Amino acid sequence: MQLTLWTYEGPPHIGAMRVAASLDGVHLVLHAPQGDTYADLLFTMIARSERRPPVTYTTFQARELGGDTAELVKASVSDAYERFKPQVLMVGEACTAELIQDQPGALARGMGLPIPVLSLELPAYARKECWGANETFYQLVRGLLRAQVPEAGRKPAPRPAGQRPRANLLGPTALGFRCRDDVIEVRQLLAAIGVDVHVVAPLGASAQDLLRIPEADFNVCLYPETADQTCDWLERMFGMPTVKTVPIGIGATRDFLDEVGRVTGIDVAHAKAPNSSRMPWYSRSVDSTYLTGKRVFIFGDATHAVAAARICAEELGFTIVGLGTYAREFARDVRECARRYGVDPLITDDYLEVEARAAQLQPELMLGTQMERHIAKRLGVPCAVISAPVHVQDFPARYAPQMGFEGANVIFDTWVHPLMMGLEEHLITMFREDFEFHDAATPSHLGSGAGRDRPSAIETGPTVTPAEASHSDIRWAAEAEQELKKIPFFVRGKARRNTERFAEEQGIQTITVETLYDAKAHFGR
Repeated sequence: MQLTLWTYEGPPHIGAMRVAASLDGVHLVLHAPQGDTYADLLFTMIARSERRPPVTYTTFQARELGGDTAELVKASVSDAYERFKPQVLMVGEACTAELIQDQPGALARGMGLPIPVLSLELPAYARKECWGANETFYQLVRGLLRAQVPEAGRKPAPRPAGQRPRANLLGPTALGFRCRDDVIEVRQLLAAIGVDVHVVAPLGASAQDLLRIPEADFNVCLYPETADQTCDWLERMFGMPTVKTVPIGIGATRDFLDEVGRVTGIDVAHAKAPNSSRMPWYSRSVDSTYLTGKRVFIFGDATHAVAAARICAEELGFTIVGLGTYAREFARDVRECARRYGVDPLITDDYLEVEARAAQLQPELMLGTQMERHIAKRLGVPCAVISAPVHVQDFPARYAPQMGFEGANVIFDTWVHPLMMGLEEHLITMFREDFEFHDAATPSHLGSGAGRDRPSAIETGPTVTPAEASHSDIRWAAEAEQELKKIPFFVRGKARRNTERFAEEQGIQTITVETLYDAKAHFGR
């Protein structure tokens, strides 16, 4: 066991709490010591939930360890049932409780309650939060649907004529990154091609809703970290196809629609043009030319990290210098993605390793979790959050999905704006001595009469005119010309003149990329 200040994931019972907090009519009894109730704050303070998670703690204390803590479990289960009247009761244990081996699930099942009681076996010292959420959702769905499993070889009934295809959206949970808005966006995507959403689970579903899952035609695995095991089981037992493409980014959204079209037999060509998304044009526009080739380091859960890598490389023109995940269960996906983009994968749950790798690679932008936000701040690098774990500012009141065409707009704004600030600083630095930009210049909106008592403008010396430049012997190397084109057109001429002036003063005959940036540094002093 490793002592740490920060952790990407909690123990597996936190994952069970996320599933319980997502559902209606489901209650979790957690055998845990006094103090583990801190987890409630994750939902009420961080995720801004309107209600506390449906969890009852046994809250045993140190002095009770020598007594009969099993009776405490029974009393807590009985009280939870009488008070909350759940449709389903889940029973699990926290890390410390696992050591005393009270078997709370078996105790609860032996009490004869008139509702389904699900015993959660979550190895606290071998697994972590995402696995706990995945296993809890799987055990819950399997436990409720076991009686509906058809006989081996029996094919599902065909969809009635005239009925629109129906899909289940599986995987969104409480504490998930932008899950609320992703569900809305994917609903709209499916509605645009004539597909109805049947059940969304766990987020917002009831036990009765889970019983209706097999009525749909196919499942969409929105978040594999939570739902891939459940989707695989439904495909094996009920013959329900699974759409596995996660629609994050323009290209992935189009691939998602194609996969839905193949599963349902629907022509989706009309829905693949992102009329509502400005990301493709913004990514090709003049100011975004400056972003081409920016070095990016990506770290997060596997789903969002892999999606971010594709967007960076194929849609924004960034250069990926690092890619990693803390989700060891999905390390293979990240390794394959890293191989595709020619970088070494980083599979770790130690934030110090992540910080060391980022410092070594010297990226110009970091995409990651709340942890990477802190790391980037220490390294002086712009950062955008793309994955849980996140803090309160990443549960916004506004509509801010990551999936679909509108999600692509949100991603562009979130990722590019930190770099645009860098562009502004670059321009201010390069033209600090310009008559319009120097520190003593009068703000233009105050009029020509303002600032007469201020120091006179800084002398910038004679500026080389285009005519004068044309008579000089200075020439531009091809790579320097290409670098110059990355500067927005409205200041590109000024940059050219200042660079040629610097070259003339230094006796340089051929302007290279190095000369261009030497000129920038010279005028930025």
